Amino acid sequence: MAAKRTLWSSLAIIVAMLMEFAMAANYTVGAPNGGWDTSTQLQVWASSQSFLVGDNLIFQYDSTNHDVVEVRKSDYDSCQPNNPIQTYNDGTTSITLSSPGKRYFICGTLGHCGQGMKLEIDTLATSPSPSPAPSSSPFSPPEASPSIPPSSSLTPSLSPGSPAYSSSPESEPTTELPPLSSPVVPSTGSSPDPSASSSVSYKGSFIAASLTVGFCFIVMMILDLQSF
Repeated sequence: MAAKRTLWSSLAIIVAMLMEFAMAANYTVGAPNGGWDTSTQLQVWASSQSFLVGDNLIFQYDSTNHDVVEVRKSDYDSCQPNNPIQTYNDGTTSITLSSPGKRYFICGTLGHCGQGMKLEIDTLATSPSPSPAPSSSPFSPPEASPSIPPSSSLTPSLSPGSPAYSSSPESEPTTELPPLSSPVVPSTGSSPDPSASSSVSYKGSFIAASLTVGFCFIVMMILDLQSF
């Protein structure tokens, strides 16, 4: 019984690790219109991405002219590669963003960092939630204008001695109000949710995660049947 419990725990850990690996995104630095070089606006590229824990940075470069040096903030600002955290020069460098926070990378070739070959990466712990669409204020219909009471005809008082004239009764004038048009309620549509463009598609990652979970579930069922 204890061996069976240990087996289930091990499989659960493996499933969690495989799901994390399947959902990780790979970001090729500067892609699709540039790379790790002096002509690409690397910080503009980085600001258009959303990096999460577990994602991978991929540097592709000519190792005879460039390298990748991870440095601290002070050395990043001064383009100083002499006190590196880590140096890479294999031409295709993959770096896993294993924890949230900022990391700094420069090219150690003389003058290249000053020409813009430097990159600041801000890694988030979780995916940011989308901002809610602004709620539209309820539309109040315009108030109807008060009706105008009919004006009564004034009968002038006759001075004494003046002859009285018989007059036919006149109908009171009426004032007709124009019909009130029904208020037009503007249709409220949800404002488009702006999203930053990203060169990474997560569709394949979710499919891979689903296949991984399904495969592990089948393995666990087989092992469970064999234990009887």
